[in-house]
Amino acid sequence: MTYTGEVEVGGAPDVREAGDLRITKVAVGPMSNNAYLLQCTITGEQALIDAAAETPRLLELVGDAGLARVVTTHRHPDHVQALPDVVAATGAQTVAGEDDADELPVPVDVRVRTGARIVVGTCELEVIEIVGHTPGSIVLAYDDPDGIVHLFTGDSLFPGGVGKTWSEEDFRSLIGDVESKIFGRFDDDTWFYPGHGNDSTLGAERPHLSEWRDRGW
Repeated sequence: MTYTGEVEVGGAPDVREAGDLRITKVAVGPMSNNAYLLQCTITGEQALIDAAAETPRLLELVGDAGLARVVTTHRHPDHVQALPDVVAATGAQTVAGEDDADELPVPVDVRVRTGARIVVGTCELEVIEIVGHTPGSIVLAYDDPDGIVHLFTGDSLFPGGVGKTWSEEDFRSLIGDVESKIFGRFDDDTWFYPGHGNDSTLGAERPHLSEWRDRGW
């Protein structure tokens, strides 16, 4: 079946094969947060991006294969509601951006900055700090063997614009980081997976960058 990335709370997950990494996307909780279970198809090792809500649903996705680590894209409460219970149930290592780590509801085992690598079996995800939505927001980049880059953007980038900010300074930081670190580096066929809603590609969003900057959100 063809992956679309279109999921809804209470609905079925969507699954994509990306080289040696299997990506399972599910929507959970009252704010329809996306959570992503990543599994290395060679070793079976698994990691979860954003234990946002609905612990039983997330643990059902994890299944008997276990969970090596949970990566939190940023510190906002809607992205971490299930984090304590998921960690308690699985013993997973916790990973988060250095400048958001102290605000999470669990101790953070690994605090990361730009250039760090997060391993899922034989696969690696590169950490990119994107400052603005929160001080310690991170984007994760996986370059699959077929040449497609997959970005897990949290609430820093969505189809239609960047994430919410609370000051002009934060917006300038966020749009600047998104332009230089994401659009300035990766090709149009790069696929990104946001913290809420549908996926998109950088090619679909690139023509609107100046519009986003001009409107200020």
